[in-house]
Amino acid sequence: MVDLSIAEGKLVLHVRGADKLWSFKSSLEIPLVHIARVRADAEIGRGWYHGIRMPGTNVPGVITAGTFHQDGKRVFWDVHHPEKTIVIDLHDEQFNELVIEVADPEAAVRVIQNAL
Repeated sequence: MVDLSIAEGKLVLHVRGADKLWSFKSSLEIPLVHIARVRADAEIGRGWYHGIRMPGTNVPGVITAGTFHQDGKRVFWDVHHPEKTIVIDLHDEQFNELVIEVADPEAAVRVIQNAL
């Protein structure tokens, strides 16, 4: 799971607990101007194939965490529970998308959209 906050014109994502190990990341900072779109999307996390892990962890139905390459995109994942997933589309960043689990997807989407 990821905690998010907005500070100094950036979206700050803190990877929680053991997910730091599984995802090979402890935090990400994304300038708000690089966010193209944000949405809640429970279905994206339900699939079993998320691309080629580089580096990351994928145990279908349990966890998807880390960097994945699929369809020409570089995507950061940290999802255990697909029903709590949001997707953040980016431009001009090392990742094309962030697919992350948050405590309250609707509230997280509102926080990001209000900051934009």
